[in-house]
Amino acid sequence: MRLGLNMGYARNRVEPRFELVGEADRLGYHSVWVAEAWGSDAVSMLAWYGSATQRIGLGSAVLQMPARTPAMTAMTAATLDALSGGRFHLGLGTSGPQVAEGWHGVPFGKPLGRTREYVTVVRDALARQPLEHHGEHYRIPYDGPDATGLGKPLRLQIHPQRDIPVYLGAIGPRNVALAAEIADGWLPIFYSPERAAGIFGPHLGEGFARSGDPSKGDHFDVAATVPAVLTTEPDRARWSIRPMLALYIGAMGARGHNFYHDLAVRYGYEQAADEIQRLALDGRHREAMAAVPDALVDEVSLIGSRAAIADRLEAWKESGVTTLVAGVEDLPTLRALAELVL
Repeated sequence: MRLGLNMGYARNRVEPRFELVGEADRLGYHSVWVAEAWGSDAVSMLAWYGSATQRIGLGSAVLQMPARTPAMTAMTAATLDALSGGRFHLGLGTSGPQVAEGWHGVPFGKPLGRTREYVTVVRDALARQPLEHHGEHYRIPYDGPDATGLGKPLRLQIHPQRDIPVYLGAIGPRNVALAAEIADGWLPIFYSPERAAGIFGPHLGEGFARSGDPSKGDHFDVAATVPAVLTTEPDRARWSIRPMLALYIGAMGARGHNFYHDLAVRYGYEQAADEIQRLALDGRHREAMAAVPDALVDEVSLIGSRAAIADRLEAWKESGVTTLVAGVEDLPTLRALAELVL
């Protein structure tokens, strides 16, 4: 199992954490991953971190597909990979209707078909094929009723030096199967190592079978994010993790259309998930955080003493995770994980 570092995204102020990323690079972490929502963007942060490091991989977890055309994403991936000397890992995600339509102003509908086409166009562009795609969601060159007729298939001008690995962020059954089918890796969030085989295993197997590659499962990277806190006060540490769980389960979507709420239900926390969502959507954020069960926090995170974390790591190793992407806020935790995993 490899070790990664998840830096998340900035909500209020952009504050690069060079001390963490630089130390992770020195310690031999495989990769550093940066997210985006409607605050800081991932590309700028990855370029910033890439310029200050030498070896660590640079991953987007995730670039929002509604925010960029697939051709623009291919240009960005090729540029970051070239500037970093072949260190970029392209993580993509559909986001959700709240962000796609409420922030980017584009339709969210049919995310599975849109994702399949998007990845196809990105791969074709990175392979330097003259770009031509005629699908339901992307038409390149554009040939709609308002087209000028002057568009023509273009080829990426720069030459990627390697096949840039493509990851998909997914938690829903069909999205997980799609990731296993068309991507090189999967970026799950709120991953439960004890429940992974039963909840995700069948969908991964379905995707591997559709991929046409009989050995796909042997080289598919499961890069799961896990919040990690080395502490002698686990109750206090849980409160550093509750805000994100409450935000995503409760308010990252609407009633009846929230992938994270649905995942908590599939984990067996239906009553708690409904209560978290009710409180969050009513604007009672502190109460929503308090409604997140300790058991759920512990299930999807690494909290406690060095011995407790070492013991808990065994479940992650046995669950099929190949890259443990730790959400870490301090150097002691970063170093302890390196000693225990690497």
